[in-house]
Amino acid sequence: MSAISELKAIKRRRGGPEVTTSTNLRKSDGRAALVFLAPWFVGLGAVTLFPLVASLYLSFTKYDLLTSPQWVGLTNFVDLFHDERMWQSLRVTLTYVVTSVPLQLGAALLVAVVLNQGMRGLAFYRSVIYLPSLMGGSVAIAILWRQVFGEEGLVNKFLGVFGITGTGWVSNPDTALWTIVLLHVWTFGSPMIIFLAGLRQIPDMYYEASQLDGASRWRQFRSITLPLLSPIIFFNLVMQVITAFQAFTQAYVVSGGTGGPSDSTLFYTLYLYQEGFSNLHMGYASAMAWILVLIVLTLTGLNFWLSKFWVHYGD
Repeated sequence: MSAISELKAIKRRRGGPEVTTSTNLRKSDGRAALVFLAPWFVGLGAVTLFPLVASLYLSFTKYDLLTSPQWVGLTNFVDLFHDERMWQSLRVTLTYVVTSVPLQLGAALLVAVVLNQGMRGLAFYRSVIYLPSLMGGSVAIAILWRQVFGEEGLVNKFLGVFGITGTGWVSNPDTALWTIVLLHVWTFGSPMIIFLAGLRQIPDMYYEASQLDGASRWRQFRSITLPLLSPIIFFNLVMQVITAFQAFTQAYVVSGGTGGPSDSTLFYTLYLYQEGFSNLHMGYASAMAWILVLIVLTLTGLNFWLSKFWVHYGD
């Protein structure tokens, strides 16, 4: 019995300190990780979770920022469905999303394919093309865009060279929205960079094998590039749809905050801003925000469901 006890004591002396040290190190690493993550958790709670819960509560109240909220139940949501300006803003926003997102992704993919051909100075061209994406949502670019498409803007001066009389593009209800669509398409640098990274991951052996079989460039693009790039296309599609629904600065600045002529540029976010901060209908604006969340969630879920029919992964 004494020999067994002695062996156990030796094992404890050999293994005990190592186990204890390893455990202490893991606990120390865990505490350090919590310390570094603490600011993020505080920001998540203060900047995201608390406003999210507060807006959900306010959506069921009548609140003007100056007095205490009054519970009204589903009144705000019922009023929304009878609000003609809300439906107009939703039509404008859907038109903007349906037109600008495909055009932007098409331009981004086209430029990415061109840049992927191995031209000299690729880093320079990539930086120049990406630059508008950094400034596209800024107030300065929106003001510049309004001047460019104004009655005395550069577009009309250019048309005047050919004897064509231009119009006030941002003041005409038939063209005002399309100037903002063009601004969104112009900022295609971000999805272009992602497309370019995806194209670099496609093995050259697929193209070499297809060339031996006599495949044309178009057939290579349709049968090799698009299927292998489909996960990247899907990612850009989801992200750009969400971003397009959140567009605000361009519409606010170009339309002067009014929604443009005949509400032709009354984006949903702009109308939400008007109701919440101009008319002080904060409860109504909160209900609008949650309707927008549900729309984006529904469309995102629809995109994920449809992706199984056209997105091809490695497996």
